Amino acid sequence: MGKIDRIIVLMLSLMLIFSWVPISHCSKKPVGVARKEDVPYIKCQVCEKIAHQLYHQVQSRQAEISPKKISEYQIIEISENVCNLKKQEADWILKIDIVEQGDRLELLEQDSEGQCNSECKTIERACQEVMGYSDTDVAEYLYKNKPQIDSLVNFLCKDLTKACSTKPPPVPKDRTPGEPFVPKSSKEAEMEKMLRSMEGMPGAPSMKMYSREDLMNMQNFGNEDADEEDDDDEAHFPAKLGKVLKEKGSTKSEWKQRIKRGILDTGEALKRHANRVSYRIRQWWRGKKAGLKKKNSKSSKAEL
Repeated sequence: MGKIDRIIVLMLSLMLIFSWVPISHCSKKPVGVARKEDVPYIKCQVCEKIAHQLYHQVQSRQAEISPKKISEYQIIEISENVCNLKKQEADWILKIDIVEQGDRLELLEQDSEGQCNSECKTIERACQEVMGYSDTDVAEYLYKNKPQIDSLVNFLCKDLTKACSTKPPPVPKDRTPGEPFVPKSSKEAEMEKMLRSMEGMPGAPSMKMYSREDLMNMQNFGNEDADEEDDDDEAHFPAKLGKVLKEKGSTKSEWKQRIKRGILDTGEALKRHANRVSYRIRQWWRGKKAGLKKKNSKSSKAEL
């Protein structure tokens, strides 16, 4: 089956999902912009949050794969994604509210995820500034030393990044307050996670661009050519979608669950593949740097 037909399979599947979700969940939302001027006031607190997240996420991953031992690559994956709102490892950011307390900004954790506006983006920006290129260093520290939270906070926030080496400056009195924390509905949070898992899938468009009506209008796109193609490859994009669409006896709830599972499985498989490639490149570069250091050391000795 051609590439267009594969996209049609995906679109039809998503139409089934969107039919159970209110249209307000699929419409465009204003994108928040990070307030760079707020970063210095929250940088240390964000660093401490990162350390706690790294510790608990590593512990959680270890519990999932027990009795196997968590690998350094898996820890690197967590540390690389902990500040990226497009990744599951950064979901903690969605639960943080920035509140002004006198001349300080406080990060208050909420019970549920909230709408990602400027405060959410500001925390992500601060997180990325703290981590910088230190993700592999902190991952190596976690893997080799297996520190407790206090030790990890000191290493990351005082030794490695210096995020907490100085006291944050006082907040200006004329600072414009941030927007209020608005919790998401559970259905909206679930839908956003599912769409996020599809980002980067080959042949899949950015679903943020489409409303429910847009998806419905695509239903007949390419149908004339679809009948002429051999549908043997239908099950490959993703593997479970073609099968689900062919099962006429399935109920709506079964379709929804199977389609969702197929999308999530495909997204996870692609993410794991990309991370493996990234890890191998990092390992190669480490070996390359080590070789250059040895070569330079030998050259220096020869000159002496």
